[in-house]
Amino acid sequence: MLRITELKLPLDHPESAIKTAIMNRLGIGADELITYSVFRQGHDARKRNAISLVYTLDVETKNQQAILARLNDDPHISLTPDSTYHFVTRAPKYLSSRPIVIGTGPCGLFAGLILAQMGFNPIILERGKEVRERTKDTFGLWRKGIFNPESNVQFGEGGAGTFSDGKLYTQIKDPHHYGRKVLTEFVKAGAPAEILRVSKPHIGTFKLVTMVEQMRATIESLGGEIRFQSRVDSIMIENGQVRGVILASGETIPSNHVVLAVGHSARDTFKMLYEQGVYIEAKPFSIGFRIEHPQSLIDKCRFGIHAGHPLLGAADYKLVHHCKNGRSVYSFCMCPGGTVVAATSEAGHVVTNGMSQYSRNERNANSGIVVDVTPDDYPGNPLAGIDFQRQLEANAFKLGGETYQAPGQLVGDFLANRPSSAFGSVMPSYTPGVHLGDLSTALPDYAIAAIREALPVFDKKIKGFAMADAVLTGVETRTSSPVRIKRNTHYQSINTQGLYPAGEGAGYAGGILSAAVDGIKVAEALALDMVGRAGL
Repeated sequence: MLRITELKLPLDHPESAIKTAIMNRLGIGADELITYSVFRQGHDARKRNAISLVYTLDVETKNQQAILARLNDDPHISLTPDSTYHFVTRAPKYLSSRPIVIGTGPCGLFAGLILAQMGFNPIILERGKEVRERTKDTFGLWRKGIFNPESNVQFGEGGAGTFSDGKLYTQIKDPHHYGRKVLTEFVKAGAPAEILRVSKPHIGTFKLVTMVEQMRATIESLGGEIRFQSRVDSIMIENGQVRGVILASGETIPSNHVVLAVGHSARDTFKMLYEQGVYIEAKPFSIGFRIEHPQSLIDKCRFGIHAGHPLLGAADYKLVHHCKNGRSVYSFCMCPGGTVVAATSEAGHVVTNGMSQYSRNERNANSGIVVDVTPDDYPGNPLAGIDFQRQLEANAFKLGGETYQAPGQLVGDFLANRPSSAFGSVMPSYTPGVHLGDLSTALPDYAIAAIREALPVFDKKIKGFAMADAVLTGVETRTSSPVRIKRNTHYQSINTQGLYPAGEGAGYAGGILSAAVDGIKVAEALALDMVGRAGL
C-alpha cells in the first residue's frame, strides 16, 4: 500500500473529501483507488480560527509502482512500512532459570509481557499492591489524608502512569515501531481503538486500571508470575554478575537476569544499588509548581471560534522560556480537563502531579511549570539529587500545614511577591486541600526568579495564562529520575552483568509510551542473552 502523510482538510469536511483529496494528491481517477484507511489523525491549530485536520493515510491503488515512480520527489508519499511486531527469539524448551522483572509500571509490564510472549515465564515483583487495592490506598491520602508508604501514586501495579493523564505519545525515535506494539497491546487490554489513529492518544486513570488488570491476566496465562507486596531489598551479585534477589521477607529468588524497572521514586532501591557498587550517576531533572486555569480559557486561546468542537476536545499547550539567569522554564505533563494530585511516596513530604480521566471534562486545566536543575545545583555523591528533592518536599509539607495539604498561591500574588489569603475565580483541584500563603520559599531563589520571569512571557502566547486568580500549587519535584543507572549497548549495567536498568527510574524514559518501549527493548536484549548463554 501507499502511505500519504500531511494531508490537510478543513475541520468540518465531509467524509467524501478524504477520497477526493487522495485522488488529487496521487493524480488518479476513482477507478484506480481501491481502498484507504486512516493511520493517524491530528489537527493543526496554529491558525485558531481556521483549524485543519491532518491525516496520515494508507491507500491501496492500481498501478502502485507507476504512481510511486511518477511522484518519487514527493516526501509525503511512500510505501506503507511494516509496523507488525516480530519477536527476536523464543525461549528454549527447557529453561534452566527464569528472568526477574522488578516493578509493574509501563516498563516492567511490557518487559514482562514480551518475555512471557516469548515463553520465558518471567517472575515479576512489585513492592506495592494490585491496582484496585492500590487505588483505594491512593484515594485514602487524597480524601482522608491517610498515607501508605508502600501503596500510593508512585508504588503499586501500573506504576506512576496509572494516576496521570495517560498520554500515549512520545518524541523518541522508533524505527522498529515498538510504539505500535504498545498501543496494540493496550487496545487488546481494553483501551479505545482510537488510540491507534489519533495523533495524541491518551487513556486516563480509570481506563488504565482495567487495562493493567487485563495485562496481568495475559502475562499469567502465558506462564508469567506476578507477586505483589514483594519489595526487593537486595540484589545478589557475585564477581560482577547478578545471581538473584532478596526480598524484604528474607526470601531469596535466584536468577542471572534481572530487569530493574522500579520507576523514578524508588529512592531506597537506588540507595541499595549504590551501596552494592552498581554504577549510578546523577542526572538533571526539573522542579517547580503546578498551575491551574479554567479549561475554557485554554480552549478559547488555542481553538478560538472552534472551542468545544467534539473533534478537538480539551485543548493542551506546550510552553518554554529561556530566562536571563540561564535557566529554562517549561510546561510539563500538561493535563487538559484534569486535576492536581498528591503524589508523595514518603511520609512528611508533599509532591504534586497532574492527571486526567479519558473524558478530560474537569473544569480546570493544569500543568507543571518547572525549571531545569543539574548536578551542579546539588553537588555530592550520585544520590545528592534525591536529597535535594526531599528537602523541597519536606519544606512543602511544612508550608502546607503538615497535614498533606499543599502550599499554594495565586499567580497575581506570586508575581507581586505578596502572600495569598483567599481564592478567586479558580478553585484548586488538589486534595487533601491547598493551604494558601507565600511560595517564594518553596523553591531556590533562582527557580522563583525564573518562574516569575516566565509567566508574563507565557501570557503573551496564551492570553490569560498569568491571570491573577490562576493557582500555583507546590511542589513538583518528580519530573524525571534524579539518577541514571548507566548501561551498555546490550542494555546491561556497565559494571553488573545480568542487571538490566530500564525505564524512567534508570533514566532512560519519560512517560508511559517511552517507558513501555524501553521495556520491550530490554526484554529483547535479555532474551537474546539467555538464549545465547544456553548455546541455542
